[in-house]
Amino acid sequence: MAGSAIDKSKSIDPTLAKQVRVVAFDLDGVMTDAGVYMGVAGTERIEIKKFSTQDSVGIKLIMAAGITVAIVSGRVSEATTIRARELGIEEVIQVADARKIPPFRALLGRLGVEFDEVAFVGDDIPDVPLMKLVGLPVGVGNAVPEVQELTKYSTVRSGGAGAVREFAEALLKARGEWDNVVNQYVVSRQE
Repeated sequence: MAGSAIDKSKSIDPTLAKQVRVVAFDLDGVMTDAGVYMGVAGTERIEIKKFSTQDSVGIKLIMAAGITVAIVSGRVSEATTIRARELGIEEVIQVADARKIPPFRALLGRLGVEFDEVAFVGDDIPDVPLMKLVGLPVGVGNAVPEVQELTKYSTVRSGGAGAVREFAEALLKARGEWDNVVNQYVVSRQE
């Protein structure tokens, strides 16, 4: 359909959504606004990143639906390790050279999951190789054109500003699990 734009932010294909067993997120630019604050405290180098608390709830809801959540970052950062630990994300890949496929392939092998059973959320060119392999490539609202042209779903919100939470809701609604997971979440925190 030359000349017509497809609105990828409307919904996720339920068939694709139901086959997802692993949701993997890039970190910088997806779970953060891509800003990295660096400095020195005494003699220690420090790195600070800002994360959305709404995204935290989205990740918890995905996990409550029985889907494995992973972080796949092209940078090594203690802030990433701390954030993953805080959220209970056990599958964390951090590679200094942004070569994400070999360690991610090993993770999927260990989990017994195929690439077509994976949703990957990215924002920039280092995410393109992995996005080309997964069954449900997702871009955040401010993703670069190279990412957007590969996506089957795009968030309206930008990375670090609720895009993860938006994707979580769209995925779980497409799977028909949203209401149940939200109700369980609320009930578990009532007392």
